[in-house]
Amino acid sequence: MSIEILGDGEALALRAADVFALAAQEAAAARGRFAVALSGGETPRALYRSLARQQFSQKIPWRRVHLYWGDERCVPPDDAQSNYAMARDAFIKHVPVPAENVHRMRGEDPPEEAAQAYDAELRKLADLARPRVDVPVFDLVLLGLGPDGHTASLFPHSDALTVEDRLAVATQAPDGSPRLTVTAPVINAARRVWFLVSGAAKAGMVAEVIEGLRIPRAVPAQGVAPVHGALTWFLDEAAAAELSPEARA
Repeated sequence: MSIEILGDGEALALRAADVFALAAQEAAAARGRFAVALSGGETPRALYRSLARQQFSQKIPWRRVHLYWGDERCVPPDDAQSNYAMARDAFIKHVPVPAENVHRMRGEDPPEEAAQAYDAELRKLADLARPRVDVPVFDLVLLGLGPDGHTASLFPHSDALTVEDRLAVATQAPDGSPRLTVTAPVINAARRVWFLVSGAAKAGMVAEVIEGLRIPRAVPAQGVAPVHGALTWFLDEAAAAELSPEARA
């Protein structure tokens, strides 16, 4: 695990965009494609807006980029709460990524039906990434961090946390609203996993996830542990404020 601490949210977004562009170039050169799972949230939104800027967008081989989602609210694709809509407006419609390379979760469909369809979509990626394996190997999975320690739509004490035979499932947020999410095996199979977290409101949870007593069922973000990949935390100073000097070093 590595931790990068930037001065503020803007610096975080710019740094992540720069590394994103490099990762895309490397994956396209090595494997012919760059498969990334996107996240919702305000800090990822800042990254997406940076990706649309010419200084970064011109470096990214967009025709080799395949966009997936780590989770989605069960709403239509034009709904203001849709993670797809947020990413579309922030960067997808501003860059030349082919429409057929955008693999969204169908939040407008019945949740279980949508989850089964996305499970099938992810299994196609698994076959492309490494034939005859069951779990796709994303080049990059982007994650946010909720104030309760959730990530993607893996919430504390949810049954979805222990699912190992599905790649995507229907679940519920604590308020009862339906969600779609990839499962932990998908996240942990990735080559790179990034947490993007900013703001003082997240500082306590950042410290708990990184340095606290490990109880992944209560703090799902603690369950993010790539099997063969690299885990990186991109934080601004405010979000890193409660980390120990040892963790910050």
